[in-house]
Amino acid sequence: MRLRACFTASLFALMTAAGPAIAQSSGPGIDRPVSFKELAERLAPAVVNISTSQNIEANVEMPEFPKGSPLERFNDFFGNGEGRVASSLGSGFVIDAQGHIATNNHVIEGADIIEVTFPNGDNYVAELLGRDPQTDVALLKIDTGNDIPFVNWADSDTAEVGEWVMAIGNPFGYAGTVTAGIVSARNRNIDHGRYDDFIQSDVAINKGNSGGPLFDMNGDVVGMNTAILSPSGGSVGISFTTPSNIVKSVVEQLAKYGETRRGYLGVNVQSVTKDNAKSYRLSEPYGAILTNITKDGPAEKAGLKRGDLITEYNGKRLEKASDLGLLVANTEIGATVDVTYIRKRKARSTQITVERLKEKSTKSDKTKGEAQKSAALGIAVEDITDAVRRKHRIRGDAKGVRVTGIDRGSRASGKLRIGDVIEQVELEDIEDVEDFASKAEAAMEEGDSVMLLINRGGSYLFYSIAGES
Repeated sequence: MRLRACFTASLFALMTAAGPAIAQSSGPGIDRPVSFKELAERLAPAVVNISTSQNIEANVEMPEFPKGSPLERFNDFFGNGEGRVASSLGSGFVIDAQGHIATNNHVIEGADIIEVTFPNGDNYVAELLGRDPQTDVALLKIDTGNDIPFVNWADSDTAEVGEWVMAIGNPFGYAGTVTAGIVSARNRNIDHGRYDDFIQSDVAINKGNSGGPLFDMNGDVVGMNTAILSPSGGSVGISFTTPSNIVKSVVEQLAKYGETRRGYLGVNVQSVTKDNAKSYRLSEPYGAILTNITKDGPAEKAGLKRGDLITEYNGKRLEKASDLGLLVANTEIGATVDVTYIRKRKARSTQITVERLKEKSTKSDKTKGEAQKSAALGIAVEDITDAVRRKHRIRGDAKGVRVTGIDRGSRASGKLRIGDVIEQVELEDIEDVEDFASKAEAAMEEGDSVMLLINRGGSYLFYSIAGES
């Protein structure tokens, strides 16, 4: 009780003490939003939910229990060993009327099927145009046949600490969630990648917000929400956003080439401290000290040496060493740039022709997971013979045809899975592949969609598949 009383008395004293003068204001009103309502209503239609699935092939044949064995009845309960699906959820945002969508690479990496869902429920299968693991950025494309709502880029270099920002995303699958806060810090390096330069905010960001936009008060995208610091796994008010200037540069390259094409100097650098700034006769620490020069690289060809301190690159002052990597990466390949540096306490200058950084290509991922096409709804199927039933452990009560492939661009993608058993078309039983094709094609001629009864490991689901337009 004594401890509680002492705490209460101390707290009362603090509460009644005169506050600092800085907390009082008789000047103009503080610049802060009264409400985020208008921004949320205007911007939410361009923020999408991204769901992905990855077919995991598991061609493991389980042992068959012999007939008459007490365990024979379990033969049908080990079915569907193939076609298991790993799923993930994230966010994204539309960046133009043609259907280009930006999101995080880690949201879509390894996916066989990528689905985009708008707040109004419209759903599309997306094409992966390209991805960049270094900045954790990916670019998708959907075809809607109509113009769709999109958002504009902000200049992230102008975002300042203390400014209001707002996020829209799909945390834990709750679509269209709006959260707000302020920019907490700039230029954060969290060892996420080579080009770390994150904006830190206290906006509530959780699992599922990844790839979603962070807006300024003009309603422009100041960055892409990418990571959080959280001992608990949920938001604790420390989130990290990839600046829009970085994201925009990457998606432009992905749209044009399907991969990134970054500049390269062939140097390693370190930051300038207060102590070694004096050695270079600088009044304050800034720039990048070259610690290593790659043989026959652009920097060596231009005459730079280990120990040189670069202060300006292409007319821009380097406030910190990491600025150099970001500026070089965004330089056009083959461009000649002016570099100012210090050697032996004397300012010098040179010109460097930027070469292309050699990176592992991600182009091959564009076709990953594409399945064979079928004349019926973009679904490839096979008869359920005794051998097929035994190999894939299809339950004994499952009748119909087994799904072996799904055209990535079909309306069935994102709904059906490899290994599903189609038992009915428009409430009529299916006998074999030929029966499925004829009934599906007949149903397409009669209506805009075809209803299928799916047996997925003993669970029954109805799906309406729209005919191909």
